[in-house]
Amino acid sequence: MIKGLIFDYGGTIDSDGVHWSEILWESYLQYSIPVSKSQFRNVYVLAERELAKHPYIRPEYNFYDLLKIKIDLELGYLIEQGVLDLVYKKYATEMARFCYDKARKTVNKACKILDSLNECYPMVLVSNFYGNIQTVLTDFGLNKYFSHVVESAIVGVRKPDPRIFQLGVEALGLKPQETVVIGDSYKKDIVPASSLGCQTIWLKGKGWTDEEDVIKHEHIIYSFGDLKNILLKVV
Repeated sequence: MIKGLIFDYGGTIDSDGVHWSEILWESYLQYSIPVSKSQFRNVYVLAERELAKHPYIRPEYNFYDLLKIKIDLELGYLIEQGVLDLVYKKYATEMARFCYDKARKTVNKACKILDSLNECYPMVLVSNFYGNIQTVLTDFGLNKYFSHVVESAIVGVRKPDPRIFQLGVEALGLKPQETVVIGDSYKKDIVPASSLGCQTIWLKGKGWTDEEDVIKHEHIIYSFGDLKNILLKVV
C-alpha cells in the first residue's frame, strides 16, 4: 500500500528525466559556442567540483542565478584552457536565461501532475542541491507541494548515501515499504532508496552516460506525466 511519495528534484521535476548537462549543452549549441562536446563535458565536471568546494551559491539565489554562476565558471575554464576567446564570456547571461526558461516550462507541466498527486499523497523532496533549494522551489511555485524538503547542503548527507532517503521516510512518518521514491538517477536515487526497502519509480531519460541503458527495473517511466497512470490508479 502506497502512503507517501519522495521526489528527487534536479533532473526529475525540472527537466523530465534529462540530465542537466544535456540541457546546458543545448545552450552551447543555441549560441554557437565553438567547443566540442567532450570539451564541454570536461568543464561541466570542473564547474560542479568548484561549486561543491566553495560557497558560490547563496540561499537567496534562484535557479537563474545558479545557472549564471555555473555557466560563468564553465566559460571561464574554457577561456583559461585557450579553447575560447574572452569575448564568449558575454554569452553566459543569455545561455542561463535559455536554460532557465526551459526549466520553467518543464516545471509548469510537472505541476499539473503534482497537483493531482498532492490530493492523494503526502510528498517530500529529497535533493542533492546547493543550499538554495527553498528559493528555487518558491520561484517555480513548487514549495506548496512538499511538507518537508531534505537538501544535501543543509543536512550534510548526499546521494547516493541511503541516509538522505531515510530522512525523507522519517519526514513522512511512514515505513520505507509504504513510500515510493521517484528519481531520474538509477545509482543516486533508485539503488539507495531500494536498499532501504522503499518502492521506486525510475524516470529514465537521457543520462550522463549510456551505461544505464541496459539496466532493467520493474517500474520505468519515460515522462514525468506517466506518474499519473501508475500512482493515481492505485488510490
